[in-house]
Amino acid sequence: MTESGGSGQPQPDDDAAAERRPRPDGPDHPTPDARPGARSGDAPPDGPSDAPPPDHAAEAAAPTGEHATGADAPAHPGTPAPQEPGADRPRTPLTKPPVRAPQHPYAESRNQPPRATGTAGGGPSPFGAGDTEHPPGSDRPQRAKDPGGGILMGRPFGVPVYVAPSWFLVAALITWVFGGQLERVLPELGNVRYLVSLFFAVAFYASVLVHELAHTVAALRFKLPVRRIQLQFFGGVSEIEKESETPGREFVLAFVGPLLSLVLAGAFYGGMLLVEPGTVPGVLLAGLMISNLIVAAFNLLPGLPLDGGRMLRAVVWKITGKPMSGTIAAAWVGRALAVSVLIGLPLLTQSGVLGPKPGGLDGMDTVTDALLAAILAAIIWTGAGNSLRMARLREHLPELRARALTRRAVPVETDTPLSEALRRANDAGARALVIVAPDGEPVAVVREAAIVGIPEHRRPWVAVSGLAQDLTDGMRVSADLAGEELLDVLRTTPATEYLVVEDSGEIYGVLSAADVERAFVRAMARPS
Repeated sequence: MTESGGSGQPQPDDDAAAERRPRPDGPDHPTPDARPGARSGDAPPDGPSDAPPPDHAAEAAAPTGEHATGADAPAHPGTPAPQEPGADRPRTPLTKPPVRAPQHPYAESRNQPPRATGTAGGGPSPFGAGDTEHPPGSDRPQRAKDPGGGILMGRPFGVPVYVAPSWFLVAALITWVFGGQLERVLPELGNVRYLVSLFFAVAFYASVLVHELAHTVAALRFKLPVRRIQLQFFGGVSEIEKESETPGREFVLAFVGPLLSLVLAGAFYGGMLLVEPGTVPGVLLAGLMISNLIVAAFNLLPGLPLDGGRMLRAVVWKITGKPMSGTIAAAWVGRALAVSVLIGLPLLTQSGVLGPKPGGLDGMDTVTDALLAAILAAIIWTGAGNSLRMARLREHLPELRARALTRRAVPVETDTPLSEALRRANDAGARALVIVAPDGEPVAVVREAAIVGIPEHRRPWVAVSGLAQDLTDGMRVSADLAGEELLDVLRTTPATEYLVVEDSGEIYGVLSAADVERAFVRAMARPS
């Protein structure tokens, strides 16, 4: 709706029409220097300005924080001005029932310098909580109907299972490596050995899927939501969106995966006893048995993000009574494991401890072993760091309270000019506008980014209804929401602003998604 230049203003037909038309400097539309909160000598801008992105709109429109100072005055004329500390600002009588003013009218303080934080591959977002972080694309929370992550293979127990594109790379690698082993064991197969090797790769990842399904079933049993299961380059991951409530449940949730891998190894061993050794079924069953033993043993290593690390976390949590202490201990053990894998795996391979030393060992084999060790070490190290960040997030999530982050708001009618609505907001010391119906029922929230995009000289002729977003059921947020419960509500209904109401239905104010985003980043940056 942004227009620039003189062409955007209505032109009077005659002098009488010009007299009847409302003027920006009239009694109902004070000039910038006369508006509440303006300082002497402030000059209006020379012309219209483009609207900043939604993430910065709040900062451009007004300062945040209970203790905002005069230096934080609105950068754009006509936008609501902050209330000075201790000032008793007058309230303009409204034609509609008054909106209850929050005890904390401003969302945050600019006096607190921002501190960078994030995770590998993107910073954690308040709109993507879970075992795996999902960085926000904007200040608008997004929650797709389907989490995505590759090719959807099915929905066992209602949880989507995806195969990541990287799986095809590892499947080709397994086919090539296992095919070389089959050439030595069953040379009569010829090129058919690669077809047998491909079957082995698929069967092996089916075993990995069973491992992850064990975690999923346990999580659902404990009423923990599971976002998805993804099969990727190095195994699979079950994305559980909430933390276990007790260390005992955490231990069980982690242990069932390796336990199922051990059960599968036993089942494949039993199958080996029923077939003739040296045949294709015998070789396949032996390979699957060994692979599942390796998966179980590797996951039982006591360091995050492995299952053994979660078990160690549960034990330390039980002993100390502090889940954060368990996370710190298991994460640092995980980092030590990463270093051990990086150095020790190539040495063990070269020494033949992990199996017979190949006869044709050359420089390429050494490089391959080192590359594999580096990838595994990087995955473990990154996962341990992410676990620490997610633990810090969950520790500070209760600090995100709708009641504390809500902006004070005033109700306006649909046809109220924007300049008049902003005047009322300034008089009330508010920073948000709610459009109400004739009976006083709220029907829409005026978008802050849209306000900033309207030049001041056009605001008397722009109705607030053209800058509003209609309220849906999901945009009405209870003032008592906090932590993960609040974030779940915001993820479910994407919007830039939400109407915050009391249990009685009384309007409490407006919650900006950008304010929640900034509060989330501050919580993540705060030391534990």
